[in-house]
Amino acid sequence: MTLIQPPLMVTGGTHPARSMRMMIRDLSHGSQGITEGDDLRVSPTTTPGPGVRVGTGSAVVAGATWGQGSYTQYNNGDQVVPIAPTGGTGRTDLLCLRVEDPEFEGSRDPGRDDIGYFHVIPGVSATTTAPPAGMSAIPLARITQPPNCATITASMITDLRKVANPRRERKLSTIIGFPYTVLPAQWGVWQDNWPPNATAQIDIPTWATKANLIATLTGIRVMGETFFGLRLKWGAWISREFQVDTDTITYASKYTAMVADNPDITAAMRGTRQELRLQGGRYNNANGNADVADGTALIFDVEFVESAY
Repeated sequence: MTLIQPPLMVTGGTHPARSMRMMIRDLSHGSQGITEGDDLRVSPTTTPGPGVRVGTGSAVVAGATWGQGSYTQYNNGDQVVPIAPTGGTGRTDLLCLRVEDPEFEGSRDPGRDDIGYFHVIPGVSATTTAPPAGMSAIPLARITQPPNCATITASMITDLRKVANPRRERKLSTIIGFPYTVLPAQWGVWQDNWPPNATAQIDIPTWATKANLIATLTGIRVMGETFFGLRLKWGAWISREFQVDTDTITYASKYTAMVADNPDITAAMRGTRQELRLQGGRYNNANGNADVADGTALIFDVEFVESAY
């Protein structure tokens, strides 16, 4: 029998620690990393010197051996981690959150030693992003010092944190039908209300760090020689421009255009409601026209993504 007995949780049973660790592994989908985007951030010490501080947060650390399971670790408050100064040559160190379980590696005593701790691996490659194979640890930051350095600054710290199970949330907003409206004749001007009322009120999650935006405008009627653009406006942020450029069309034709971009979500935007708007504008005085009407539809597709920040 290879099944570990008894299964969790059976009244009267004695459950080995490995069963709990395997439950953590299962609940975290086998992933490891920080829990939320701001957890365990590495920054210079308050008074700059030969060390860094690791902020409040929690993480899941997967055991390096199959069947070992995963560990949870919490840091409550700033922890200062010393970083050795450099001499005549520069050096790159890797800062990790490490779990050294004596059942699988090392000889630490859980009764008196720290089993989970911040661990500095000195002298790694300048491109290192992970601890050595066989070590139960997650990377937090890479610290690169120039020669003769004893003060760590923010520019020397490369953030390597990853969220173990990043959240995603998708929102769709659809507008079907517009009042008949021709794109105004002015060129070089972005029309703030064309198509008319092409807006959606979007609630931004408090954990979001990036958004994937797609706006699809279908059923635009174009005629003649048209050259206009579409873009997204979200608060103070403006997307890249996407062009509609047609040769002379004798009769009116229907057209579908898309706008896509992936802006970062700033701290000021998280947890707020922001108006997402589609804007149109002519690039030159081409003689063609474009209009929207009852047969035009607009779809805003917004996906929020969580990552370390």
